[in-house]
Amino acid sequence: MEFNKPRGTRDFLFEDMEERKYVENTIRSVVENYGFKEIKTPIFEDLELFTTKSGEGIKEEIYHFQDKGGRDLALRPELTASVSRLYNNNLQKAAKPLKMYYFGSCFRYERPQAGRFRQFWQFGIEVIGGTPVYNEAEIIAMANEALTKVGIKNYEVAIGHLGIIKGVLNHLNVNPEDTTRIIASIDKEDYELLEKILDECSISQEYKEIINKIISVNGTRSDLESLKDVVKDIEDSYEAVCQLSETLEVIEAFGFEDYNVKLSIARGLDYYTGIVFEIYVPDLGAEKQITGGGTYNLTALFDSEEVESTGFAFGFDRIMEAYHRQNIETPTSDSQKVLVVPVKKDFKIDAIKVAQTLRANNIITDIDLKGKKLKKNLSYANNNNINNVIMIGQSEVEENNVTLKDMDSGEQVTISLSEAIEKLSN
Repeated sequence: MEFNKPRGTRDFLFEDMEERKYVENTIRSVVENYGFKEIKTPIFEDLELFTTKSGEGIKEEIYHFQDKGGRDLALRPELTASVSRLYNNNLQKAAKPLKMYYFGSCFRYERPQAGRFRQFWQFGIEVIGGTPVYNEAEIIAMANEALTKVGIKNYEVAIGHLGIIKGVLNHLNVNPEDTTRIIASIDKEDYELLEKILDECSISQEYKEIINKIISVNGTRSDLESLKDVVKDIEDSYEAVCQLSETLEVIEAFGFEDYNVKLSIARGLDYYTGIVFEIYVPDLGAEKQITGGGTYNLTALFDSEEVESTGFAFGFDRIMEAYHRQNIETPTSDSQKVLVVPVKKDFKIDAIKVAQTLRANNIITDIDLKGKKLKKNLSYANNNNINNVIMIGQSEVEENNVTLKDMDSGEQVTISLSEAIEKLSN
């Protein structure tokens, strides 16, 4: 019987994993350089964790099941809820801010298509507590630095603030259900639906124009400043404009200025309370968004104190798709790699001892124990980016030496193992 991988999943071969590890480690290096520490959460959680956050409708989109004890569980569809649960269980009394990151697979039961899989990976960042303005600026600047170091080109960083539009709706006493509908229509850029809902809510033409002016802002920091006159009589909205302006000033202090102020970003989720941002790679077409996030209050959903958090998650698979579409080359590792070759089967034990000594000195070492011809071993080394070959034969064993061949230069020398280790280590 032949088995195939489940629909919506993928196998990653050697070259795939080299690329994915390089991108993952590059992002890790950047976020750890900003003082973030890694956490891990279970791949499955109580189903109620996700229905509490996203509503009962989420069941149609996720893998959920009962275990042998009758407990309702689900494979995690994303990681934000799990991080909030981890905080509630373990870190409520920890000093703030808490700066953490995570990397792991998530699962959604949806129709597989280009850029969408049933198993996918997220690389996420969370800051719990602290000062939102500085948290927001830091993580946006950090996201930009991570993408730059990975080598992604021509991406766009769009920044908005949900408090501006919500301030208007609060000012007009729009009820929470209609506020959610309005925000969702803006998020989907369905402006016909938006007009219909505003009419249903009896929003006057004056305030319709204010709302349209807000969501039409799509430009620079000066475009944001010009909005102050529009919302000057709406206290919450005016305050949100000022907060966003302050955040942009701090972002620029981090050395990042190539952003776009886009106030139609709504993220479509009720728990966002302030800054929201998204990053797009137009080369990816319809699936161009590679990350989204902002400031929110999710911990309150789980019967704990209200603590504002700021975070985002990279769609790791979409970053990899951009990596391939933009033909980015993974840098060649400068680590020395060695293939140990016993020239006859009589010297396999000696070759094993040499290989183990090299490995004990943190030198990446492969060994031929099959007994291939020397020519085939040299070809194997070339094809697998192994830059050194050590040959063990009669004379090497008798004289306690090794013959070291540099595959790049072709230079070959017979020296002691300790000299070879020194040469390879340098």
